[in-house]
Amino acid sequence: MVMLNDKAPEFSLQSDGGDNYRLSDHTGERVLLVFYPGDNTPVCTRQLCEYRDGIEAFADLGVSVVGISSDDLESHQKFRDKHELPFVLLSDLDLEVAKRYGCKGALGMKRAVFLVDEKGIVRYAHIETLALFRRRAEELLEAISALDGSDTD
Repeated sequence: MVMLNDKAPEFSLQSDGGDNYRLSDHTGERVLLVFYPGDNTPVCTRQLCEYRDGIEAFADLGVSVVGISSDDLESHQKFRDKHELPFVLLSDLDLEVAKRYGCKGALGMKRAVFLVDEKGIVRYAHIETLALFRRRAEELLEAISALDGSDTD
């Protein structure tokens, strides 16, 4: 299981665009890894559409959003197009990446969010215990702002 301040486990997964996405290729960037159980499910759709609607706020904090589920590329492409998601979706078909991050459950992928900083270190980690709950964009943005020391509340 990945803990705060751990080096993020390296991975390479296929994206909905057909490219290979390697985490190490994004060194120097901040990446929000969003593990979610499935495309076109009610909670996942609400979660990813909320992140879509807040994408400018994530970008303002220098964070790129990446969705990961066990769905195949065709499912990801349809899901992304249907909901106009402005971020990449990755297929973890065998749940190996989910397992490395500690979010593989008995029934599939658990909902989880990890912020990986520019050096590849995990600076925020949350794994949901119940699939019906999700981290709201506002919660994530506040946590990321607090990490930057720019939280003024």
